[in-house]
Amino acid sequence: MKALIGADLIDGTGGPVLKDSAILIDGERVTEVGPRGAVTLPPGTEEINLSGLTLLPGLIDTHDHLAHKNYSLDSRWEIEEPASVHHLKTARAIEESLVAGYTCIRDAGGLDSGFKYAVEQGLLNGPRLLTSVAIVSPTGGIGDRVAGSGHRNPFNNDPMHVDGVANGPDAIRALVRELVRVGADVIKFATTGGASSRSGHGPKDIAFGPDEVKALVDEAKSQEKYTMCHAVGGPGLRMCIEAGVGSVEHACYLAEDPDLAKMMADKNVFFTPTFEVYEFHSTISAPHIIERTKQLMQIHQESLHLAVSAGVKVSAGTDAGGFVHGDNAREIELMVERGLSNMQAIQTATGWAAECIGEEKNFGTVGKGKYADFLVVDGDPLKDISVIRNKERIKMVMKGGVAYIDRLPIAEPQLAD
Repeated sequence: MKALIGADLIDGTGGPVLKDSAILIDGERVTEVGPRGAVTLPPGTEEINLSGLTLLPGLIDTHDHLAHKNYSLDSRWEIEEPASVHHLKTARAIEESLVAGYTCIRDAGGLDSGFKYAVEQGLLNGPRLLTSVAIVSPTGGIGDRVAGSGHRNPFNNDPMHVDGVANGPDAIRALVRELVRVGADVIKFATTGGASSRSGHGPKDIAFGPDEVKALVDEAKSQEKYTMCHAVGGPGLRMCIEAGVGSVEHACYLAEDPDLAKMMADKNVFFTPTFEVYEFHSTISAPHIIERTKQLMQIHQESLHLAVSAGVKVSAGTDAGGFVHGDNAREIELMVERGLSNMQAIQTATGWAAECIGEEKNFGTVGKGKYADFLVVDGDPLKDISVIRNKERIKMVMKGGVAYIDRLPIAEPQLAD
């Protein structure tokens, strides 16, 4: 057994900081949490001194694209370099995410489940991975990656990379079953275009009809999988919320339909704003993408405030595929810049995020019976949220009781009497 002693504990629930804490760990899980004086350490327990540091739950990114390197079509078709190089770069992105303090990532399309198995089998050091494999959309939707010539990817012959295009309720049900077969933990679909989608399929343009969305959500539930939906605004945003999707990704124009916020709260639909990707698109992307992004920036912030006021739980997702990996915590900073308190922003990447992905019984908060997934930083993120993002301030990253990053001062091991 081991014990983490002396840290200021931010437990991910939004509750007050526990000063001079003690966390007792047996194997992968926590057995006791409390003030140092209230936790009895069994004889022989290894004591790890964290005095002067802050301990949080391991961070969670609820919307990443770990296998994506950039927004070019040959990159998305995975033909710009040898497959072996592509996969090794993906493995590095996974490792970099763990080093940054992220102990769980929900991938929102592009990552095949083999990487999840590799982490579980110890072949690769990385966060706990939840995969959606592909983005389900109709012909012409964001999951339909077509060249300007009209050609679709002729090189996709990997059975683990399922084509996400389907039209009509029956075809959609069949596709959901196929995604489950290849290891999808969550079914990701799109009911609108987006800022980065092709010209002519914008953020409020609809994809799928109500019968198709209902079929997808119903089939996912029958397969005991939850759903996440790319929906930026307009009728497609309303459609997925009314259907009872698990989480809405982006929802930039939610403030234009304020009744939807109450509906989300009533249905326990989570909101993943992905501010980080829009920060990227507002400066670097193609002209039509930059223009779309600038148009939505202000109302996106208003949508966040509306959602929180209505009681909607917010989760932190970067949508990082295509611009940067390993800097996931920028999304937490952006939550603060957009008006959340530091504590709320931390919850979006811990307790609320774990609820969003259905893992609140296992991690996301620090408590008895939870996995020992922790981030230890030098500094107080309630005063300066940037310490979570500063890799020099990260002193320990622990997943399942194993310290994958340990920059603590070297000290003689202490054993409880």
